[in-house]
Amino acid sequence: MEPLMIDQVRLNFNATGITIINAAIGLMMLGVALELKTDDFMRIVRSPKAPLIGLVAQFVLLPAFTFLLVMIIKPHPSIALGMMLVAACPGGNLSNLMTYLSNGNSALSISMTAVSTVVAIFMTPFNLSFWGRLNPDTAAILTQVRLSPVDVFVTVFLILGIPLMIGMTVGHYRPDFVGKVKKPFKIFSLVFFILIVCGALAANFQYFIKYVGIVMLAVFIHNALALNIGYWSGKLARLDERDCRAVCIEVGIQNSALGLVLVFSFFNGLGGMAIVVAWWGVWHIIAGLTAAAIFNLKKLPESRMERVS
Repeated sequence: MEPLMIDQVRLNFNATGITIINAAIGLMMLGVALELKTDDFMRIVRSPKAPLIGLVAQFVLLPAFTFLLVMIIKPHPSIALGMMLVAACPGGNLSNLMTYLSNGNSALSISMTAVSTVVAIFMTPFNLSFWGRLNPDTAAILTQVRLSPVDVFVTVFLILGIPLMIGMTVGHYRPDFVGKVKKPFKIFSLVFFILIVCGALAANFQYFIKYVGIVMLAVFIHNALALNIGYWSGKLARLDERDCRAVCIEVGIQNSALGLVLVFSFFNGLGGMAIVVAWWGVWHIIAGLTAAAIFNLKKLPESRMERVS
């Protein structure tokens, strides 16, 4: 009975709240972009194998395996679509930190984050629409809301693309200014975002507590699948262990904040989707720290150097 009731939940989040969380994500993206350089993208041209494996795992394998997982475990349609939405999002801003803690290739992680952000402008709406419509249950939700990939593209571009271009432009022409403000700006944007998320959680705490148990197992399996897809894609491609760790974390740490914006913007805060995405945002931090701890049980040779530098 509870999975049916979860769809009747519409989380408390008005147009002003959506605008504020959009601004918070934009600020975080701007903070990341201030440190990006053209060379971060050129690394992929010079050493394309590891980043390409990561991007394929992120935008092809994860959505496809998420579709298969949904077909196997058959969660409630709104929960299933929430899982597909998470799989369609790019890597999260915490992936670089988690890669560092995992003793992975941080330069590769930064390059993948930068490129996946650009690629997500096109691939996030495509994957959500494509895989969502293949499942009759989730296709019904997409039809009800008349989801347009073009509208999703515009939203993702406004949130990710414009701050990325502004940040890189400022970083290129005013490196001295960026050197002074990048650290406090990143701290401010992160704190601002956390406050917004806490406010949204507080406004919907009763729903979150009541229904989070329904999605916990699905999110646990899904996130474990994402981390393993990243790691073993690297292994099968014979990447360096540090590269495998970077790809693992990048695929397993999703931009759930972007997912929440899309849920509220296009699905009217549909309960099953919103709670899946919100819980993923909490869980992937726990999973990322756990993965880092496991990776650090295996010592890497001191002489091994990062391939991407």
